[in-house]
Amino acid sequence: MRTADRLLGKAEGFLDGTVGDLRAVGGAVKRSFDLVASVAGLIVLSPLFIMLAALVKLSDGGSIFYGHRRIGRGGATFHCLKFRTMVENGDEVLQRHLASDPAAAEEWKATRKLQNDPRVTAVGQVLRKLSLDELPQIINIIRGEMSVVGPRPVVAAELDLYGSAASHYLRSRPGLTGLWQVSGRNDVSYEARVAFDKQYVENWSLATDLAIIIKTVPAVVASRGSY
Repeated sequence: MRTADRLLGKAEGFLDGTVGDLRAVGGAVKRSFDLVASVAGLIVLSPLFIMLAALVKLSDGGSIFYGHRRIGRGGATFHCLKFRTMVENGDEVLQRHLASDPAAAEEWKATRKLQNDPRVTAVGQVLRKLSLDELPQIINIIRGEMSVVGPRPVVAAELDLYGSAASHYLRSRPGLTGLWQVSGRNDVSYEARVAFDKQYVENWSLATDLAIIIKTVPAVVASRGSY
């Protein structure tokens, strides 16, 4: 059985109470902080939300938001929200590109990212560079699907890349920001990203969350590793 399938089966037991070793990182303290911070952020950033939504809509007339199915705490799936940065038929464009470009196929296999992604729109390139496309995830945080700080949200297939560290990922809600985002993002290997997530879960503290949030601002401004 694949690592992802085995751990997701274990996670289902966690959700129905039959498995007890996937304790949520941070508990009530972390969740309370998430609620206060996300509601305050949504209120303060509402003018920016409206402006960005208008830019996305006016760029090509397509949908404003995009929700991609990701794995959350305990293996629960949710739609991770973003401002749409890609063309509407993105999956078709990606498959054609990977089939015609072996180097891009290898890059996608190794990192699940493309530095020169043919699916990304002109407006989307700017939003991604400044990480503004991820602001709708504040709604995911309010819903309890994500956290302000945590591992980068992954799709089910990526749990195989985590190996034994997948159990660490499943203990924490995915984060709007995290150690990966302030440590180089796409400039670091996937193995390093997994190590960051494991380190974060094993050493969580509210002080660590606050430090990561503070480091996020200069990391976003400098656009380190973002594409």
